[in-house]
Amino acid sequence: MLKNYSTFLLVIFLFSLTTGFSQEDEEKGDKKEVLVFYKTDGFWHNSIPTGRDFLLDLGEDHDFEVTTTKDADDFLEDDIQNYDLIIFLNTTGNVFDDEEQEGFKKYIENGGNFFGIHAAADTEGDWPWFVELVGGFFDGHPEVQQADIKLNMPQHPAVSHLPELWTRTDEWYNYKNLNPEMQVLLYLDENSYEGGTNGEEHPIAWFGETGYGGISIYTGLGHTVQSYIEPLFQEHILQSILFALEKDK
Repeated sequence: MLKNYSTFLLVIFLFSLTTGFSQEDEEKGDKKEVLVFYKTDGFWHNSIPTGRDFLLDLGEDHDFEVTTTKDADDFLEDDIQNYDLIIFLNTTGNVFDDEEQEGFKKYIENGGNFFGIHAAADTEGDWPWFVELVGGFFDGHPEVQQADIKLNMPQHPAVSHLPELWTRTDEWYNYKNLNPEMQVLLYLDENSYEGGTNGEEHPIAWFGETGYGGISIYTGLGHTVQSYIEPLFQEHILQSILFALEKDK
């Protein structure tokens, strides 16, 4: 009798352990998965480590899982399709070979979401599909300086916290090959700084549908280390991520 009772207790104990692990895995599985990609094949931004750490902290504070990588061959793995959002953090140059391009393209075509930060628009310039996805391509910049940003879509969650006129210091990109399907969140006032070439309607943040059920969002802000400890910019990044994660696959 005692032997049977001991066996019963052992079974209950093992069952409780198994159930506990299952619940833990289930809770983890409920979290959104974000991949931060920061490979460069050109200019390396000194702000990348600060930005990477900031994005990891955002995940911890706002209940989504963040993985970071600079290895493009990760895009060849099947589990790349499991991410709810891929962020290109100041990537530059030709970061993919042909197979890696196909891996990323497959992710987008399966309904994946994309968020490009600053130099993401200076990436894969010889790949028209990617340039269209980002929404435009880098066309030079003046020196880092202060400029005014005009709020264009005050109701959009990625920018609704911002003032109508936001004055800040950054590196201001000019763009070419702008995708007319993108909706502009923020414009740059070229009268407020030297070196702009896009004219009166100089977009600096935008978003659009990928055509495959996902979202593409981009901000031209984020060159400097200081950006990633600036509260308004931090909130802009967070809300852009949360907006993209709403577009569930």
